[in-house]
Amino acid sequence: MHALLVPIALAVCAAGPQEKAAPPVASHGVTGSPELLVLSKTDALLSFVDPRDQKVLATAATGVGPHEIAVDPFSASALAVVSNYGKAEPGNSLTLIDPPTRTAVATLDLGEHRRPHGLAFRSANHVLVTCEASHDLLEVDLGERKVLRAMKTDQEIAHMVVVTPNGARAFVTNIGSGTLSVFDLEKGELLKNIPTGKGTEGIAITPDGAEVWVTNRDADTLSIVDTKTLEVSATLPSASVPIRVQITPDGARAVVSNYKSGEVAVFDVKTRKELARLSLAIEQVGDASGPQPKLAPSPVGILIEPSGKRAFIACTTADLVEVLDLEKLALCGVVRAGREPDGLAWFRP
Repeated sequence: MHALLVPIALAVCAAGPQEKAAPPVASHGVTGSPELLVLSKTDALLSFVDPRDQKVLATAATGVGPHEIAVDPFSASALAVVSNYGKAEPGNSLTLIDPPTRTAVATLDLGEHRRPHGLAFRSANHVLVTCEASHDLLEVDLGERKVLRAMKTDQEIAHMVVVTPNGARAFVTNIGSGTLSVFDLEKGELLKNIPTGKGTEGIAITPDGAEVWVTNRDADTLSIVDTKTLEVSATLPSASVPIRVQITPDGARAVVSNYKSGEVAVFDVKTRKELARLSLAIEQVGDASGPQPKLAPSPVGILIEPSGKRAFIACTTADLVEVLDLEKLALCGVVRAGREPDGLAWFRP
């Protein structure tokens, strides 16, 4: 167990208009307020968190080694999907969770497709899933509970995926190959593998669909890909070990987690300039033996709330999700929601 952990230099969170605290809820109750969903890879749990006070409301069991989560934005059911990556034994399933009741409703077996990881909804009940071990991009029908098709990347370690706003194309990062795979989803065809940088891993697409930003963790760079020309239009430095990137809803800023340096960097999307770099290092306090060293946060998953005011950063080795005020560019809170948090999602009842 860690000693008591507190974040340094916390500011007051900008959470939007002030609201009264939510009343206590039972394990399967519904608050009616937006909820932050946090996966714990070690505990194999999904936590439902009230983002206003950063308190865990309830948990639901997942499969072994849950890495990523996505909530269906097209359907009124708002089904949540969790990729069960596995641990020593490769996983090959998805856990389907009903956020309003906070319960797991089904496990979808992916058969021969191993190490499911990245998730992105293409349309109602249709989710795309990357599978690292089989180098596939799957399209899964959640209503029918079956894999509709498997599209080969012909690359190594297919990791994360995004879809264009019109649902016509998908982009997949390949860690082992250092490339970005582009798929025509209408035809189910691989269009191109774009070299981006060593260890290509994180990915985000601008709201207008014009650019895809990817992190190259072993090259300490970001690549910006033009979605029309399918060429790299810019390469930016981002040390050290940039592992995830997300873009604010207004398309103005990109937030990057740097795993090795324990920092989060904020970039201006238009000018492509780094605006700020904040340390996520954690101080250990409460130990009578004297001053304790800072705990390396190892930031990975990033989620920006719909208002664009705050970002939630999953710090895996610190067992915390840190909260970043994007207006003040300052840390403003922490969430404790299980061991080794990583995948994050937003549910709005």
